[in-house]
Amino acid sequence: MKKLIIAVAVMGAFAGSLAHAEDVIPEHSFTGNLSVVSDYRFRGVSQTFKQPAVQGGFDYAHSSGFYVGNWNSSVSGNSFTNGSIEMDLYGGYKFNITPDVAADVGVLYYYYPGADNFATGKKYNTTEVYGSIGYKWFTAKYSHTVSDFFATPDSKGSGYLELNANFEVMDKTTLGFHVGHQKVRHNSASDYTDYKVSLARDFGFATIGLAIIGTDISGDAPVTGSNGKIKKTAGTTGVLSISKAF
Repeated sequence: MKKLIIAVAVMGAFAGSLAHAEDVIPEHSFTGNLSVVSDYRFRGVSQTFKQPAVQGGFDYAHSSGFYVGNWNSSVSGNSFTNGSIEMDLYGGYKFNITPDVAADVGVLYYYYPGADNFATGKKYNTTEVYGSIGYKWFTAKYSHTVSDFFATPDSKGSGYLELNANFEVMDKTTLGFHVGHQKVRHNSASDYTDYKVSLARDFGFATIGLAIIGTDISGDAPVTGSNGKIKKTAGTTGVLSISKAF
């Protein structure tokens, strides 16, 4: 009996050590993502002239909380003159204030190779610093430009405040809510609010989502394409997405 008790104790200790090992955060981690969307909406406005986009990126994270990454998306030349791709480069630091409250600070650079605004003669490339704080299902984030805001003259110091909430309504199914407000410095006529309601389910092979996205932009920001066709790039629409993280 004593031998049996000792054996059970040893097995229990071994199982406990395995469980603890599973909880240890790796010092270095690399992740990637790939998606196809029916329309690439950035802060409520289409970047692809209401056409589909292919997107993807990768991230490196250190156990200390520091991270860097890159994310890319196809864009339309109708939205970015002579442009066809957006490349985002970012880095930051994540940390916990309390077990339930997490914070994130960093810098993000939006790069559009070969693209410039023919009306202003400026590049669309933009740099923002950001900070967010999250409690369980709720996150608040503020982004502040330290360059001109996407080729808008004299717009350094523009800001975007957003509130996000995500709930797991059933197994592997997430319901999301978003509202954001963009302020463009020295150009208050361009200020606007965007919103989104989304539902996504992880099917294993991929996550499929549907989002309803819109803004309060007057006239829904009509854009004339190179073929003369006009599309309201900020109007309320449904966006379908298929994505995979790896």
